[in-house]
Amino acid sequence: MSTFKPKYITFDCYGTLTRFRMKDMAEKMFADRITSEQMPHFIADFAAYRLDEVLGAWKPYEVVLRDAVRRTCKKWKVEFNIEEAKRFFDAVPTWGPHPDVPEPLARVAKEFPLVILSNADDRQIHQNVEKLGAPFAHVFTAQQAQAYKPRLQAFEYMVDSLNCNPEDLLHVSSSLRYDLMSAADMGIKHTVFVDRGHGPSSPYYDYHVIKDIGGLPGVVGL
Repeated sequence: MSTFKPKYITFDCYGTLTRFRMKDMAEKMFADRITSEQMPHFIADFAAYRLDEVLGAWKPYEVVLRDAVRRTCKKWKVEFNIEEAKRFFDAVPTWGPHPDVPEPLARVAKEFPLVILSNADDRQIHQNVEKLGAPFAHVFTAQQAQAYKPRLQAFEYMVDSLNCNPEDLLHVSSSLRYDLMSAADMGIKHTVFVDRGHGPSSPYYDYHVIKDIGGLPGVVGL
């Protein structure tokens, strides 16, 4: 990995670069309906429904979140409030990066063009990218691809738009299920797993592991 010089370094955004606060918001929003003992299971169901909602045909991310909240509330037999669901969507553009992101990301950006492939709407993502502290050559969204990760259509859109081959890329993500499994299926042979504790890992996918973005310059020999 240390000798590979990619044409582009591609990133997942939310969770990997931007601190993803769905869990924090849900814990506060549903504290009056879900006990502290039940909350980890409620949060896990909310995450599972968000994943399930992006596996079909594209629909706006606001609808993805609304339907995931609705289904979670139905399972737990608690009140569903559509205005609460909208608060999740409205909050996304306000989220900033993990503290470890801006400095090493800016260092890597001096040597390699950076690209984002995100499960976002166009009206959200650019506010998050502005907070990352580094220039990006391209920002691709699920709205543009008309498909969410982990669907291969999203990755195909990125590769086609960059006019390159999958093996030319280094893809960086903190999610195996949304990113690295699909990247492997696409033939992206060079991948980095940012181990932020968001989900399970698997040595089968032969990625390089870093604990945060501070480890990324070393991966590309900087």
